[in-house]
Amino acid sequence: MVYRLAEYRWPVRVSTVGYRNHQYRVVRPARVPGFAGLYEGRLGAQLCLDKQTATMFAMAWGLAGRSPHSIVYLPLRAATTPGCGWGRPLDLALLHHRLALPPSRWKQVRARLDRGAVHTVTLPAGAWPKRPVADHQRSWYREFRDDLRWEVAADTLILTGSREAFELQADDVRGLAEECPAHRARTPDTHCCAEIVVGRTRHHPDRRYPFAELHAGYCR
Repeated sequence: MVYRLAEYRWPVRVSTVGYRNHQYRVVRPARVPGFAGLYEGRLGAQLCLDKQTATMFAMAWGLAGRSPHSIVYLPLRAATTPGCGWGRPLDLALLHHRLALPPSRWKQVRARLDRGAVHTVTLPAGAWPKRPVADHQRSWYREFRDDLRWEVAADTLILTGSREAFELQADDVRGLAEECPAHRARTPDTHCCAEIVVGRTRHHPDRRYPFAELHAGYCR
């Protein structure tokens, strides 16, 4: 297992889906992970990971921020492991806001996926930058517009944002793949997670509406 993400070669399948005069490029893992679980909760979602799925999730996160023309799709329901979470099982889709994909359209796009062409994704270390504290503090100002937006549609948690929005939390996602395996090898019972804040929904544009959270953590 490679723990330095900049050295990792992620095998994927890439499909181009035509729908309503639009072309959507969908990138998904070449192989469905053997262990995973994403569950809808009252105030967000819980993502259960192991070493392999933590690397897949981190690669998907880095790609989504740097590929404004791709939908990065993780079909996690197919890999859901009984007993590792509670709530409705979900898939995950990460996409740049420049795509302007209405969540209601995702079901039709997904239904048109073919087997896709096999590719390998590699990303530079800069795909998961470590941002200074001041950058994170900016997100609390009213004029800040780089929140990650979330919707649940067609049994899928859809996270949409700018490159800035993905990069603000990318270092925590990177730590899941590069640091958590070593922590758990030393202390198997340690809790290793990333708490990813997602902002306003399309239906609740007011800043007073509570932010939700994607809690991504090791379950084995």
